[in-house]
Amino acid sequence: MPIGVFDSGIGGLTVFKEIAASFPKVDLYYLGDTARVPYGNKSKTTIIRYSVECASYLYHNYNVDAIVIACNTASSYALDTLREILPIPVIGVVQPGAESAVKVSKNKKIGVIGTSATIKSNSYLETLKSLDKDLEIYQKACPLFVPLVEEGWIDNEVAKLTVKEYLDDLVKTGIDTLILGCTHYPLLKNTIKDLYPHLNIVDSSVAIVEHLKNIKLNIEETGKRKIFITDESHAFDKLKNMLVGDIKTEKIELSDLCSL
Repeated sequence: MPIGVFDSGIGGLTVFKEIAASFPKVDLYYLGDTARVPYGNKSKTTIIRYSVECASYLYHNYNVDAIVIACNTASSYALDTLREILPIPVIGVVQPGAESAVKVSKNKKIGVIGTSATIKSNSYLETLKSLDKDLEIYQKACPLFVPLVEEGWIDNEVAKLTVKEYLDDLVKTGIDTLILGCTHYPLLKNTIKDLYPHLNIVDSSVAIVEHLKNIKLNIEETGKRKIFITDESHAFDKLKNMLVGDIKTEKIELSDLCSL
């Protein structure tokens, strides 16, 4: 059962890495839409169109039996559309992350950080409230986190100052749990944890594996790993090697992305 994973850029490799580790024999294909990163500042219509194109490429070219939207913005806006038009399971990252946060929070005060589009969508707010109406939820858009990660600036002084600028006020609300509502953000997890060691950090890339285990996977495959990008990215290559090793990356042209 091949699995397709897509994201706007490198962030989804955190999901790819967890899936690869948990299902070593499953064939896994990743598409990073590096030509159009980030999705977080795009309109809903554009995000849905990009998501359909990415999912279509994986579905038609590699006959994947499940697709993981390793992008919180795309999960927030395009999940329902992809589930309507694809005849295979489509899993987003919002529900797994929200469920994990509810499990680990002790005081029911949960913070959510993400791109501007993810926060604006209120996808985490609505999902969390559906799980526990008594939760106190505090949201914060952190748009500079994605370019920091794409540049590989994940633990330097610029990263630390940016994290503090965004999160100091959020932490003062008394949250005990923080959802990293963008798959780029786990690359800043150590920096966040160093600055706020008391927080429970929820990484949806870990949580999503549990959802995949509920799908009947054919684990007797070859464990093939392929990574595709839509444009050259030095930061992608650098961080890809750090996250998943020296897996060959193949560039595909935008014209190769077709609609379903």
